[in-house]
Amino acid sequence: MPKVEVYNIEGKKVSDIDLKEEIFGIEPNEGLVHSVLVNYLANQRQGTQSTKTRSEVRGGGRKPWRQKGTGRARQGSIRSPQWIKGGIALGPKPRSYKYRVNKKEKRLAIKSILSSKVLESNLVVVDKFDFKEIKTKQMANAMRNLKIEDKTLIMLATGDEKVQKSARNLEGVRTTSVATINVFDLLKYKKLVLTVDSVKKLEEVYA
Repeated sequence: MPKVEVYNIEGKKVSDIDLKEEIFGIEPNEGLVHSVLVNYLANQRQGTQSTKTRSEVRGGGRKPWRQKGTGRARQGSIRSPQWIKGGIALGPKPRSYKYRVNKKEKRLAIKSILSSKVLESNLVVVDKFDFKEIKTKQMANAMRNLKIEDKTLIMLATGDEKVQKSARNLEGVRTTSVATINVFDLLKYKKLVLTVDSVKKLEEVYA
C-alpha cells in the first residue's frame, strides 16, 4: 500500500497517509492511457469545417467556351475544381468525430495515471487549502513553500471558489475537481496536488 507524506500550505509535514493499492498502486497501462487520451481529444473536435463542392459554388451555369476549335482545353464550367474560385473536390464537410470508450477503460486509465504519479514522485498531498480570501499571492506562496516549480494540477474534492480564483492567474497552475478529472489534464500537468479530502473522494469514487 503506497504511503505519502501530507504537508500544510507552509510546506511543513503534518502526517502520513496510506493510499489505496487498487487506485494509486497498480501497474500503469500505457497503451490503455493512450487509447483513452485519443478518444478524449477526438471528442473535443468540433467537426464544423466545411468546403463547397462545384454544385454549391455560385455561378458557372454556362459553358465558358465552345467545345472545339479554340485551341484551349475543353471546359464545362468555370466552377470546376481546377478553376480559381471553383468548387473543392473531396473537401471536408461537417461531421462528428465522437466515439465511445468503455467506462471501465476510462476508470482504469485514470487509475494508471494516478499510480504513475506516485511512482514518479509527482504526487503531493496537502492537508487543506484554507484560504480566507481570494488572493493569488496566497497560492503562489503555497506553491513556493511546497517547492513545486513544474506545471501543476490542483485537484479538489469539490469546487472551492477561493482556491480556484486564487490559482487562475498563476502560469502553469490549474484547478479541477474529482468529478471533472480527465486523462488529458492529468497527463498535461507534471505535478498533481491533492488535498486529503480529494484523496478520500477519489478512493470513494474509483474503489
